[in-house]
Amino acid sequence: MTKRPLKRLVREGAFDERQFDDDAKIRRLPTARGWTPMPHQEDRDQGYLKTIKAKSPGQERLISAIDARNLVLALGPAGSGKTYLAIAKAVEALEAGRVGRIVLSRPAVEAGESLGFLPGELEDKLAPYLRPLYDALSDRLSMKRVRTLITEGAIEIAPVGFMRGRTLNNAFVVIDEAQNCTYVQLKMLLTRLGWNSTMVVTGDPNQSDLLPELSGLGAAAERLEALSNVAVVRLADQDIVRHPLVADMLSVL
Repeated sequence: MTKRPLKRLVREGAFDERQFDDDAKIRRLPTARGWTPMPHQEDRDQGYLKTIKAKSPGQERLISAIDARNLVLALGPAGSGKTYLAIAKAVEALEAGRVGRIVLSRPAVEAGESLGFLPGELEDKLAPYLRPLYDALSDRLSMKRVRTLITEGAIEIAPVGFMRGRTLNNAFVVIDEAQNCTYVQLKMLLTRLGWNSTMVVTGDPNQSDLLPELSGLGAAAERLEALSNVAVVRLADQDIVRHPLVADMLSVL
């Protein structure tokens, strides 16, 4: 077999006379083997974006509040979609050009146990605490694009301790796990809001890793709820979108 027929055999498979119609000069493309004109590249960037759709009335209120207010506090149990919806709206605003960058912040508080000394550079030490934010970002964008945006500075992930003294203009700010912030820390974070910026604070006051008297999320939400231009959205067990068993467990634990 010569070189050219061999290449055709590799590309189109074994010869099948049924691929020919009455005109022997016309040959149909092999559709049964999933042929595609695109080259096979494993690291090719994703070319799609998932549509955000509320799965409960509480999530619908949260999405509407983010669209209408510059400061939103989302309080609710685990699995109610607080962090995911906040980051999804942040990515949507960045892709639409409504903001110039996304700033994600999360307190580096251990969940009831000491992890001890973590090796590596500063980014390596903070990676375990910020992993949930990377997971939410990678679900909205490909990891290749996430790394590119982080390198360009369009996405910034920082712990709460590095936010003091900053003014966040033209940014979409997400403060995650805010129940692990003290009242003073929350006051500092909320006052970072700058021009043309949106801030979403998420957390569950009932799952704080701090002492009950130290967590400031509940007290801050009660005071800010009196302001007409601030939205406080309280999600409930019926808004949980994880396994149905999660809602049952939270109702008895």
